Amino acid sequence: MVETVKYEIIKKLAKVEIRRYPAIVIAKVGNYETDSFGLLFRFISGENIQKAKVKMTSPVVSQEIKMTAPVFSDFSGSGYMAFVMPAEFALETTPQPLDSRIKIEEVPERVVAVLRFSGSWSENHFDAKTRELLEELAQEKVKTKGAVFSMLYNPPFTPGFLRRNEVAIEVEPERQ
Repeated sequence: MVETVKYEIIKKLAKVEIRRYPAIVIAKVGNYETDSFGLLFRFISGENIQKAKVKMTSPVVSQEIKMTAPVFSDFSGSGYMAFVMPAEFALETTPQPLDSRIKIEEVPERVVAVLRFSGSWSENHFDAKTRELLEELAQEKVKTKGAVFSMLYNPPFTPGFLRRNEVAIEVEPERQ
């Protein structure tokens, strides 16, 4: 079992959960890299300045951004893949990458709408679930922020029907 990011469920809609996530530290690589997962895996396996091994956590976060103009992403609009660091790591205590393509960042606490699904990840599956997520949020008049991203919880050898996948997007917190 790997550590999974803890969250609080704020509200349940028909198929979507609204969750509050704490601040997290991530190691992030642009999706333009041919081996984003491999770069990140080698980083947590000790290929870092401190030669420290970092426990694998879930989910693996990925965001695919379709090319548009202008581009405001630090990765030229191509999206990213990120490993979440274990909860005991802060920005200052996370090992520093040897490879400059890996960026260490802190993602502040945020509220996220999430739609869970099983099966193997594919762009078509992601696109269909993204539409489903955004349609439900629009029906419920939930305001979104940023782009949809995916969260994958299982290793690739896990049979599709047992996999936990999610599409998510940051949302405006409800006023109390």
